[in-house]
Amino acid sequence: MTGIILTGACGKMGKVIQSVVAAREDCEIVAGVDKFNDNSSVFPVYSSLSEVKEEADVIIDFSNPSLLDELLEYGIKNNTALVIATTGFDECQKKKISDASEKCPVFFTYNMSIGINLLANLAKKAVAVLGNDFDIEIIEQHHNQKIDAPSGTALMLADAISEEFDKPMKYEYDRHSKREKRTKNEIGIHAVRGGTIVGEHSILFAGRDENITLSHSARSKEVFAVGAVNAAVFMKNKTPGMYDMGELVK
Repeated sequence: MTGIILTGACGKMGKVIQSVVAAREDCEIVAGVDKFNDNSSVFPVYSSLSEVKEEADVIIDFSNPSLLDELLEYGIKNNTALVIATTGFDECQKKKISDASEKCPVFFTYNMSIGINLLANLAKKAVAVLGNDFDIEIIEQHHNQKIDAPSGTALMLADAISEEFDKPMKYEYDRHSKREKRTKNEIGIHAVRGGTIVGEHSILFAGRDENITLSHSARSKEVFAVGAVNAAVFMKNKTPGMYDMGELVK
């Protein structure tokens, strides 16, 4: 049985994760952390990790980037595995996550959906076949409450694609102020925010007289919750290091 501490326990994703865990027999949530406790959880909920009394194998983090330091400090101090599902980290915070993984096990990915990670692999294969003959544009769509743009998933897809090129690729976020042709080393990244869109990601390969589009559509937040819980069970008893969806889906 994998014991889980859930940060962001009373948020939207926290509620979905609670539902997913309740339907499984290989894991349980022993405690939660949330500054806004609505007293609806069957486990104790604390306002900070430092107050947690229960022992756990893994922390699933669906909270806020501002709480990263406290999360990493707890993981290192208690040798507790971390499944970091929060998005919107800056480069400095990503470096902190990488450094922490040398002292405790860390599972970090921009998207917990298995389908999205498959999309990234398919995009890499497409680049290997299409090469420099196709221009690449990434379009991501999310609900109107999402703060960061472009999404971490869009950047993950762009990074996966870039790895397949011998030349450095440039991410282009905004062309409206330019009066020049598209360069061959660009990957365009476009963000759409509206309504209650859970998450839509498309990769357009535009060539001479033909287009190819690879896409993924998340219909509910449960796909991310299932991935996070699977990651938590996978991370039990892991040694320090950085892990991602690649290890989970092998």
